[in-house]
Amino acid sequence: MSTQWKEEKKDGYRLIHNENGKTLGLSEGTRVKLITIDGLAFKDFLGTGELVPYEDWRLDAKERAKDLAGRLSVEDIAGLMLYSAHQMIPAPGSQAVFGGTYGGKDFAESGAAPWDLTDQQKKFLVEDKVRHVLITGLKDTETAVRWNNNVQALAENSGFGIPANNCSDPRHGAQTDAEYKGVAGEPISRWANGIGFTATFDPEIVYDFGRMGSMEYRALGLATALSPQIDLCTEPRWMRMADTFGEHTELSIAMTKAYCDGFQTTPGSEDGWGDQSVNAMVKHFPGGGSGEAGRDAHYAFGKYAVYPGNNFEEHMKPFSEGAFSLDGPTGCASAVMPYYTISWNADDKYGKNVGNSYNKYIIQDLLRDRFGYDGVVCTDWGITHNIGKTEEEFAGKCWGVEHLTEAERHLLALEAGVDQFGGNNDAAPILEAYRMGCEKYGEQAARARFERSAARILTNMFRTGLFENPYLDLETSEKTVGNPEFVKRGYESQLRSVVMLKNRNQVLPLKEKTKVYIPDRHIRPYRNFMSFLTEDQTITPYEKALANEYFQVVDSPEEADAALCFIESPISVGYSPEDRQSGGNGYVPITLQYRPYQAEFARKHSIAGGDPLEDFTDRSYQGKWNTAANEEDLDLVIRARELMKDKPVIVSVTAKNPLVLSELEPYADAILTEFGVSPRAVLDIVSGRFEPTGLLPVQMPKDMKTVEEQAEDVAFDMICYTDSEGHTYDFAYGMNYSGVIDDERTKKYRRKTY
Repeated sequence: MSTQWKEEKKDGYRLIHNENGKTLGLSEGTRVKLITIDGLAFKDFLGTGELVPYEDWRLDAKERAKDLAGRLSVEDIAGLMLYSAHQMIPAPGSQAVFGGTYGGKDFAESGAAPWDLTDQQKKFLVEDKVRHVLITGLKDTETAVRWNNNVQALAENSGFGIPANNCSDPRHGAQTDAEYKGVAGEPISRWANGIGFTATFDPEIVYDFGRMGSMEYRALGLATALSPQIDLCTEPRWMRMADTFGEHTELSIAMTKAYCDGFQTTPGSEDGWGDQSVNAMVKHFPGGGSGEAGRDAHYAFGKYAVYPGNNFEEHMKPFSEGAFSLDGPTGCASAVMPYYTISWNADDKYGKNVGNSYNKYIIQDLLRDRFGYDGVVCTDWGITHNIGKTEEEFAGKCWGVEHLTEAERHLLALEAGVDQFGGNNDAAPILEAYRMGCEKYGEQAARARFERSAARILTNMFRTGLFENPYLDLETSEKTVGNPEFVKRGYESQLRSVVMLKNRNQVLPLKEKTKVYIPDRHIRPYRNFMSFLTEDQTITPYEKALANEYFQVVDSPEEADAALCFIESPISVGYSPEDRQSGGNGYVPITLQYRPYQAEFARKHSIAGGDPLEDFTDRSYQGKWNTAANEEDLDLVIRARELMKDKPVIVSVTAKNPLVLSELEPYADAILTEFGVSPRAVLDIVSGRFEPTGLLPVQMPKDMKTVEEQAEDVAFDMICYTDSEGHTYDFAYGMNYSGVIDDERTKKYRRKTY
């Protein structure tokens, strides 16, 4: 039979184009030969000259995955179970967070190209057989393309030729300053974030994002998205609220489906999977949005999720009715990440209060058995590592199993039903867990358990076409990443996410060339995401330089026709080492107001408690004080009001959480709330170039009393603030230039009451 394929040379690799079949990519100088069957080309990964099922791209992904899993050594499977720590490309110095070396030297002195592999990457790819790599920083698109091709060439020529499945935390946000996301240097399109999407009340926008975002991901060599974050955020103080779809169950379900369908679907594919698909790893099962008192489980002081409203079941619905029941052809999200939290007393079968990835009831009984989920379960990052010396230290997060060894933790998670371990490049503890499993269950059972995980993991790699062609064409990628249409649609999503809360006497929009005064901000030191104490900061808003394109920026209120105040929601942390050192328990309130706050209405006794670092179990902070690090944001607005006299004061708040607006609202003529957009988006609305359409995706509380008295696991249970215009800042409230918005969106997604 005649050959039905053609070869094309590319930069560092070659393509084999099968007529009416898959395109294959092979690196220059590869050890992998081709087999021709029925005129079609296949990769001979094993070098036998015979086509085996996993090499046959005509077969179903699950069939291929099962075949390969059965061929792998335990060491190979252990490598598949690893998910690397965060990789910055190029890597910063060896002493930096996420640092690395090139030939034993830091990048700056090594002479290496930005896309060269670090010593550490070569080690974990070859020695530990890691194939899942978490990418944070990328210098640019060219770096991403060439680094990917270097990684794939190394993987292709190692072992069974298993390609790298590179992944990313969300990188399309307009504000990419969250430390756990890294910094996206490539010119990727910028969209609203999770809660910003919800403010549009339009799942179609999220589907468009998924469709366009997945094309950019694949052009950067990313085949798995560590997103969407679909926790029901029923606790207004949680620091990760901005990345969720909020607390409305039905709206969260709709957004989840749209996101996963957009990312996972390759157009024209019968089952939806293909080389344009990106695996969606939904997080965090069974829901992380009910942390006690709003504290977060990245830290020992925030390890507990609580359910005082007995609403545990509601938190699983975005998974069971959304991610596991997609409208598109892929049907189900390909991977799930449990959260760090101990879901306090949720395990009514075994009675264990351990981190979700260690909890057999959470993973096996609920996720696997009840919901029938057979995709990949990957732990959150660093759960098997040892804890720090203090509750606030950013270290391992092995909540509830701190007393176990790392190998014992891996075995316990495997027994619970986990497949992969986030943030672990080292195969040794997994191999030790395997040996322990052999002793406990027998070698046959232990091997079968490893193969089940391997088959799930490999299925996602076969579905996305990585075994056929993991290589990238630079010209194509540069046309895709930052495609003008993607950029335009992303910016539109930002505009549509901005909510106007107040517009007294219709002061907005401001006329072109209005003289505006924009004051600087001051923020006191506070503990950031990595628990480092920040420096004292004086900040000139980004909007100030840009505003001259719209208005005439002046230096003093006396010259101005209006003041524009750019601030953010109150910044505070619910734990104080200083309180601990002075004899307290360390726990203080997270405050959603700017002024000093005393927690008079907090619980007298905490619901959950207990920690190896503590000799007490009561984490109550009743009666204690806390003050927002950016208290002076409020002073800035009040001062502007005093100086402007009767002239308009317009406030734009970046809301990372809901806030108590009673302190602020009386001093403002107009208030805009945004959830992470570019400076230009706010100015387009202030100037009237775009009329606001956003609706509140959260409730704005009347005061901290209602915040303290709401139940962490219950949605919409706060008394909302009513402003001086008589408008109540409740879910789905928003204004345009004509008044309060009342349209099909507000009718469809009404507030759910309990």
